[in-house]
Amino acid sequence: MTEHFVAIATYTAKPDAADRVAQLLPTLAAESRQEPGNISYSIARDLERPSVFTIVEVYDDADAFTAHRESAHFASIGRMQIIPMLESREVVGYSGDGTLD
Repeated sequence: MTEHFVAIATYTAKPDAADRVAQLLPTLAAESRQEPGNISYSIARDLERPSVFTIVEVYDDADAFTAHRESAHFASIGRMQIIPMLESREVVGYSGDGTLD
């Protein structure tokens, strides 16, 4: 199996900004899915805490994730629009091939 890089981000929006973050995340996801090293990019909004979003990103490798974080769309949508509307942001990176053997 091929080893991939997985990033799991938890974004907690400021309460008055949660709906705007929810509107912007799909645009960021669509742009990110077009990146050469991106395999998948999924967003979920917590049903009980609607200001909390979980983003699961899968890339070919850590270099592809670094390229994502340096992309123009991440700068303009993520850094300039979404991140200022967050109370907190946690991003954890993992590598693996999808098995637990």
